[in-house]
Amino acid sequence: PKQRRRKRQQGPTMASAFASLPPILQPKEEDIQMMLSAGVHTGTKNSDDAMKEYIWRRRNDGVHILNIGKTWEKLMLAARVIVAIENPEDVVAISARPYGMRAVLKFAHYTGAQSIAGRFTPGTFTNQITKQFREPRLLVVTDPRTDSQAVRESSYVNIPVIAFCDSDSPLQYVDVAIPANNKGKYSIGLLYWLLAREVLRLRGTVSRAADWDVPVDLFFHRDPDELKKADEEQQAKLDDAAAAAAAATTAPVYEEGVVRAPEEVGVVDPAMAAAPMDAAAGFDASAGAAAPAGGFDAGAAAAPAAAGGWEGDAQQAAGSQW
Repeated sequence: PKQRRRKRQQGPTMASAFASLPPILQPKEEDIQMMLSAGVHTGTKNSDDAMKEYIWRRRNDGVHILNIGKTWEKLMLAARVIVAIENPEDVVAISARPYGMRAVLKFAHYTGAQSIAGRFTPGTFTNQITKQFREPRLLVVTDPRTDSQAVRESSYVNIPVIAFCDSDSPLQYVDVAIPANNKGKYSIGLLYWLLAREVLRLRGTVSRAADWDVPVDLFFHRDPDELKKADEEQQAKLDDAAAAAAAATTAPVYEEGVVRAPEEVGVVDPAMAAAPMDAAAGFDASAGAAAPAGGFDAGAAAAPAAAGGWEGDAQQAAGSQW
């Protein structure tokens, strides 16, 4: 009885939670763990009336928790909608939020769609005179509130919209709302990575038996300051390694315990070494003898001698006094 009570308290299992999906589209435990670690289920303290069906509960601090099961179901539905478009370039992914720019570009790169990262130019879908005029068949929006201009223009030209919606996001003109955290960089990157992987699996490009070889880190936003700091640290490590290598090559290497033969060491014969020195001594002696002191040098040399004689006379006179 106690085990039955515990099972009842734990609630439905993963298989029963995704019973509406076919077995091939049901998530693995790794996918759910990734979504939980990225904070996909974390909402905001505010809530929209249209998002109540996607909110599971509210924490003690007032933050709403989204139903991650419905998040996965809507991801699968959005992937099937994207695959239904014959030309992948007719799908446009939009993100004015900085945390979603890199994810949008990577999603467009791997799925063949178009992307608009940054500010959305008004009239892109309605004004045919502009150079950036586009006529897509489907929009993928990161945040309906931040990208409200694109969502509003899509309603003018009858373009369906897929949007990642938080607990406080407006659902006006949104056709497929994916309940998820659209404010965290890890959450946005993971959502676009899951959506791109499912699109490629449905197209048959990627096998479901093997993992996708594209890491999820490529979809995460990177701060320019952090990138610069990482580059500087890497450059400093390379410089230190180069300096250490240069010091190791220039330092002398002493071999210990090696006895070499006399012919290898290069012993000098004493007779041969003394001969040049004797010649040099003879040359110096002859040079000293042959160089006579004349002229000014002779007078200068004689002056100290005279001075020495005068001092000697003075000393003798002083001695006679004593």
